[in-house]
Amino acid sequence: MQNLIVAKFGGSAVGVDGTLIPTIIKRINELRQGAKVVAVFSAPLTIYEGKQRSLTDIAIMLGQKAEGGHSVGVDDLRKPYLKILELVDAQHRDQCRETIEEFLGKAQGSLAEAAVKREFANETRARVLAYSGEILMSNVMAYVMQSSGIRAEAVPFDRWPIITDKNIESANFLAAQSAQNLGGLESLLEANDVVSMGGFIGKTSDGVETTYERGGSDRSAADLGILLSKKYGTKIDFEKDSAVLSADPRVVKDELEYITHLSYNEARIAGMFGMKILDPIAIKEIVENGVDMPIIITDMGKPDRITTIERSPAARNGHPLKIVTGKKNCAILRMESRSAEDLFESLERDRRYSEFVVLSPFTKDDIEFTRILFLDGDYVKRNERYVLAFDPLASITYNRGVITLIGDEMWRVQQIASKASSRIGEAGLNILNMDAQEETSRIIIVTEDSGDSIERAIRAVHAERSKIKFV
Repeated sequence: MQNLIVAKFGGSAVGVDGTLIPTIIKRINELRQGAKVVAVFSAPLTIYEGKQRSLTDIAIMLGQKAEGGHSVGVDDLRKPYLKILELVDAQHRDQCRETIEEFLGKAQGSLAEAAVKREFANETRARVLAYSGEILMSNVMAYVMQSSGIRAEAVPFDRWPIITDKNIESANFLAAQSAQNLGGLESLLEANDVVSMGGFIGKTSDGVETTYERGGSDRSAADLGILLSKKYGTKIDFEKDSAVLSADPRVVKDELEYITHLSYNEARIAGMFGMKILDPIAIKEIVENGVDMPIIITDMGKPDRITTIERSPAARNGHPLKIVTGKKNCAILRMESRSAEDLFESLERDRRYSEFVVLSPFTKDDIEFTRILFLDGDYVKRNERYVLAFDPLASITYNRGVITLIGDEMWRVQQIASKASSRIGEAGLNILNMDAQEETSRIIIVTEDSGDSIERAIRAVHAERSKIKFV
């Protein structure tokens, strides 16, 4: 079976206006030695109004202005591509420039449509994001790779392999339909060493552009791995500026440890609770489709430093407490347990939403209540009417934060919950809820989200990590 690597390069890997693309080309040349490569690209970064921004964010802001009836142009969206164009050789430059103008013309047309309709949503929004971002970036990167002597080609949208449902702005992957649509990608792989494809974007069976939620390029890489794993020996490689550490280096500076191995379960929990490893839904989709393939997180600057994520890792990192992380802007919903069951079923069936954790229940006046920790308070605010329809007497508390300790083998750590909670208390923070269960590989500590309280709590618990004794 031929080897294949699905390599995902996010906006930070591309750099501002493509400054890190030479490093990407170097990495792709290394990856294609002994394997076919599908390179998945996010929209690039650029400088906008003096700040570093993703092109996706800029496109959304332009769409919102158009929704207000304003006429907007695409010059700000063109800027990074013109810089990247400098990396394309003379043989391919004119064709690449024409491609840039063709795709930005489609984005401009959709922005004009938004201004007329006074609506930037659904298909209009998806087209603006697709043709100014990921699809255009994948085509430009194909020209860059060709200019570097790599046999490469971009996947055209009419041969797009990722088929989704019709939930346009937060689409769901349809594996069976996508597998039936895989012929175009397989033909491109047979004819080339590298195939370039945009992340985040899907299409319906009718050919309508769709988008995943933010972070969806991770899901695109996972979905491609799922589809290609039956024909190729497949591995997914997320190229980043660091392998996985025991805490977010932007929060914790001292005693950070490089984590060599994680399980699917540990990586998914870490992603849910604030670590920027990969979108947890990507792992969820791999598991749901019964696929077992390695995922690696590679430090682009030091590619020999990787974190390997497997369903059941053979090797284990020394400390069973792998990661200390935290999540701000959470919300807690309290409702009757009978009503909660109906809500869970609807979230799974209708919304395909799983970014919540069920905390321990409590009983009041002989009625059992369920506590649900939502990891995105803004999602709850946007959907309050929907949530409360299941129990009008339910209550929602916002401005909650959560500190999470992660490790499949934390049962080996003596008194870990008490030590963690005492350190948070010493940091001057009040614990509102604590949920520690051996089977779930995580300990959750809920506090109030105010100021830098979550960061202080993470630093306090992580400082205890090196002192904890385990058997």
